[in-house]
Amino acid sequence: MILRIKKLNENAEIPKRATNGSAGYDLCACIEEDVVIKKGQIVKIPTGISAEINTNEAALMIYARSGLASKNGVTLVNCVGVVDSDYRGEIVVPLINLGNDDYIIEKGARIAQLVVTPVILPEIEEVSELGDTDRGSGGFGSTGIH
Repeated sequence: MILRIKKLNENAEIPKRATNGSAGYDLCACIEEDVVIKKGQIVKIPTGISAEINTNEAALMIYARSGLASKNGVTLVNCVGVVDSDYRGEIVVPLINLGNDDYIIEKGARIAQLVVTPVILPEIEEVSELGDTDRGSGGFGSTGIH
């Protein structure tokens, strides 16, 4: 599998893993000047790159950086971003500040991580009944907390 990265801006940084054990490739802010994300505000941060993966059996998932989220409350608006295998536009990261203070995104800052994930595409079959289970249709909280 090959992940091709195209720089759309000369200041963009090619994603890289921080360590050999990192599951994700760091995405960096490709901005001309610092961006302030006020408490409760949503801001779309460009990365200056687009990507192509050479299979339809994988997708690129964008996840929050755990330190940014747990220390500052800055995370992805949609929890996990999905970059479909046929998307060729710029990867933009929508961040929200859930923290107590404004947060400054600096030029080149690592803002999210890109994880390549297999995609399983089953055929859809419409049916009139589904198989029985012990749980059945029990939903939120139906299995208890202990």
